[in-house]
Amino acid sequence: MTQPNTPLTYDQAGVNYDLIDPLKVAAQRAAAETGANLAAHGFSEMAASRGESAYVADVGPFYLASIVECLGTKTLVADEMAQLTGKSYYDSIAQDTIAMAVNDLITVGATPLVVQAYWAAGGSDWFGDKVRANALVAGWKKACDTCQVAWGGGETPALAGIVADGRVDLAASCTGIINPKSRLSVGDKLGAGDAIVLLASSGIHANGLSLARKLAERLPKGYLTDIGNGQSYGEALLAPTVLYSPVTEALAKEGIVAHYCANVTGHGWRKLLRHPKTLTYRITAVPEKTPVLAFMQKECQLDDHEAYGTLNMGAGFALYVAPEHAQRVVEVSESLGIPAMVAGRVEEGPKQVIIEPLNVVYGAEELQLR
Repeated sequence: MTQPNTPLTYDQAGVNYDLIDPLKVAAQRAAAETGANLAAHGFSEMAASRGESAYVADVGPFYLASIVECLGTKTLVADEMAQLTGKSYYDSIAQDTIAMAVNDLITVGATPLVVQAYWAAGGSDWFGDKVRANALVAGWKKACDTCQVAWGGGETPALAGIVADGRVDLAASCTGIINPKSRLSVGDKLGAGDAIVLLASSGIHANGLSLARKLAERLPKGYLTDIGNGQSYGEALLAPTVLYSPVTEALAKEGIVAHYCANVTGHGWRKLLRHPKTLTYRITAVPEKTPVLAFMQKECQLDDHEAYGTLNMGAGFALYVAPEHAQRVVEVSESLGIPAMVAGRVEEGPKQVIIEPLNVVYGAEELQLR
């Protein structure tokens, strides 16, 4: 067991992007060779969407976008907290799952239309817990209503021997439309002078839970440890992920189209340099850390480079917009209850993220997704 007086990193928690990302890159390259198959149907792919958070196909009068995402290990926290408190957290877990898909889909300028569910349990008994099942269904529907998407259907396999007994693997796919085509946001207009607007997160969201669970093992009261604001660690971790599609839809109605967007999940703020263009992203102001992330950084003894390169640290979504639109983006987001800030700008220069207030720099070699 890691000793309490030693740092705890994401790698130690069992997640090593240096091992994961090469497979992702290989898969992307193989997948790119299949894009030509769309021609048989009279359609074509938007090649620029390869390697982005959602895939885009040109179907004539508009674009179609699609994505599939897995929630990850946040269910394990919900299960442990249910045992400790007697409360089901699967309503918020449902929102987390949908957010993983929807927040990726909107990065390319899409309006989410249809969500599909994939709930794979370790056995049929999992579905027999009516309180948990009803919470999952209710939370899933509520999140769909928030995003104004149709819940098209899903799959509920019992996978004994693949999924652990008493556990569930949650995932969602989402299909959307980019109409008019001018709403497409794949970075072709991204360039020096653009403002970087960060939308606030609600907490850890659904990334970094392996590290969060590892930390719980060495806290004096585990998930029931007070993080310093009267809230338990487990409760704070289970704050549902923010759904950002209401913001992007409201902006579109005002004619504001982002030049590029990034869903700040895996890889933390390194994700800000996801686009392949050689540009410098200079951050001059950082949002306030949510209490649970400040607690994690302190207890895991993470320096700022590790913390911001792993967790969202208070910023859940980034929009790169024309500077004249930046303040309006903030106003629209905050009118919908999501704090936002103009955090920096895009400049000519080497591909890197410079977080000036923290003296943190991420270079191109630290994010290899294509």
